[in-house]
Amino acid sequence: MKNQDIFSRYSKLPTEQNNPRTRDLDRLPLRKVLEKLNYEDSLVPRAVAKAIPQIEKAARAVSKSYLSGRKIYFIGAGTSGRLGVLEAAEIPPTYGVGQDVFTALMAGGQLAVFHSREGAEDVFENGKKEISKLARRGDTVIGIAASGITPYVQGGLAAGRKAGAVTVLVTCNPREKAKEAAIRISLDVGPEPVSGSTRMKSGTATKLALNMLSTSSMIISGKVYRNWMVDVKTTSKKLELRAARITATLGGVDQAEARRLLDLTGDDVKTAIVMARLKINKAQAAARIRKARGFLKNILG
Repeated sequence: MKNQDIFSRYSKLPTEQNNPRTRDLDRLPLRKVLEKLNYEDSLVPRAVAKAIPQIEKAARAVSKSYLSGRKIYFIGAGTSGRLGVLEAAEIPPTYGVGQDVFTALMAGGQLAVFHSREGAEDVFENGKKEISKLARRGDTVIGIAASGITPYVQGGLAAGRKAGAVTVLVTCNPREKAKEAAIRISLDVGPEPVSGSTRMKSGTATKLALNMLSTSSMIISGKVYRNWMVDVKTTSKKLELRAARITATLGGVDQAEARRLLDLTGDDVKTAIVMARLKINKAQAAARIRKARGFLKNILG
């Protein structure tokens, strides 16, 4: 593609448009600047709400992959890639998922998480190669690209589709058709307050959508009972205290008994809760949980 064609394409992206509401941003008092930024941020949840039907489809795909023992991959560049890294890092301790189930791929590699390597996003073949090595039929590949046309992400989605994975694109460009993506989550946030700075509204919208996607997929996978994270892993003192509080609350026991049951189960919150509620031993509780495929609502109501 010629440079003029590339310039024309990028200049027409929704994420690159100028925002008429913030045209005089550098001439305003600081308080007014903050009020303008806050107003622009307030528009984001509406855009995310409109994408709920697509987020629902993606969440079902992620849950199906997880419950089938398959893998989920996030792939992105810059801010979008870093948001994928957050998801992959935070899901395991929150929902007791294995460290290898959710994986994030970042254009430019691990160093790009901490230091900008913007040119890395322009290589289609890199995304294609990385996902080709990993993705298999039944997996889910989630591409994250505010512009919707990041070559690295497109390459990853193309490879995921070829491998038979479900492909999802999270973008702030509602115009992009993204033929590589079976599911397209379009977040129409409008132009940024600082033109082209997609770490702002686009980043916020993407984070909200990813939060909804990962949280809802784990809820429908049995990782939540009522609104408690019953597969939390006790990898820190804070999480140890949280596990004890959840066990005591849902098990109907005091903190000392909750701690005793957690010690018996190796900090398995679900098993400790079932033992407490049904007054049964560890083996019996574990059998009930296996039979219910991990869904406490099917055991405790």
